[in-house]
Amino acid sequence: MSVLTFGQAINAGLRKAMDQDPKVVLMGEDIGKLGGVFRITDGLQKDFGAHRVIDTPLAEAGILGTAVGLAYRGYRPVVEIQFDGFVYPAFDQIVCQVAKLHYRTRGAVSMPLTIRVPFGGGIGSPEHHSESPEAYFTHTSGLRVISVSNPQDAYTMIQQAIASNDPVVFFEPKRRYHTKGEVDEEAELSTALPMGRARVAVEGTDATLVTYGPLVPTALDAATAALDDGVSLEVIDLRSLSPLDYEPLVASVRKTGRLVIAHEAAQSGGLGAEIAAGITERCFEYLEAPPIRVTGFDIPYPPSKLETHHLPDLDRILDGVDHVLGRPYAFRAQEAGA
Repeated sequence: MSVLTFGQAINAGLRKAMDQDPKVVLMGEDIGKLGGVFRITDGLQKDFGAHRVIDTPLAEAGILGTAVGLAYRGYRPVVEIQFDGFVYPAFDQIVCQVAKLHYRTRGAVSMPLTIRVPFGGGIGSPEHHSESPEAYFTHTSGLRVISVSNPQDAYTMIQQAIASNDPVVFFEPKRRYHTKGEVDEEAELSTALPMGRARVAVEGTDATLVTYGPLVPTALDAATAALDDGVSLEVIDLRSLSPLDYEPLVASVRKTGRLVIAHEAAQSGGLGAEIAAGITERCFEYLEAPPIRVTGFDIPYPPSKLETHHLPDLDRILDGVDHVLGRPYAFRAQEAGA
């Protein structure tokens, strides 16, 4: 068992995948000699060569287009989008080509392509560097969308993504890159929790708190803080955003009767709305209160000095918990002028 940072765990997972399959190639801006702006690919070009860890021009559409061709030829390309907001120039390639080629060719062509996207806020950067674009991709049939929250999942799930014959958009919470945790580097993918399954991170009885990626540690803190107030929260880490694994969500909500969903992305049209609708359809007679979303605001990402007000934090999540429990909830009372 090793203690690795989140970023080191992804690096180790990439290294293992490249060791095991010579068809795995990495592509991206500054990922080779520099090791990427977050140093996630540090040392890989030195060990595997510039023909497998490829520094590309600053042209995301071209990077994805090249990766499509490589996947056609039997390679397993792993593309790094340098920052979340830089994925939009590649959007046409991803949603019009990558997501549709398997269906369009009646299964004759697979797209074993992994698109790594550092996403979310909390690092003091402006728009285009702190965005949460996951809902665009969960709305696109033909893509698997993953968001990891801890070093062990980062290590295991990047390998699972690369091994998948489906295209995977792999969202990495950049503000968690330096978070440390134990990683079993000997773990076999065959015995690991499948990539498409959610994980119950903390068991509880009073309310269900669902989140993913960067907010999972905040949700765990919320569960600890709630215990001091006599409230037992069940925390679920989604891990897979598309497809959604509803089985543990349904089981939890049928037990607790209450649901809070948290994500950094804006509220309108976000993944929280889909989860709230899906749970209401499946658990309507079990719900003791309407599902509550705790999210970023419906604005462009704010200047860095304001991002702590924009991102859901411990207080806002606990306020949402108070809401579903029928307790006074400070933020909404302020909104109502109380």
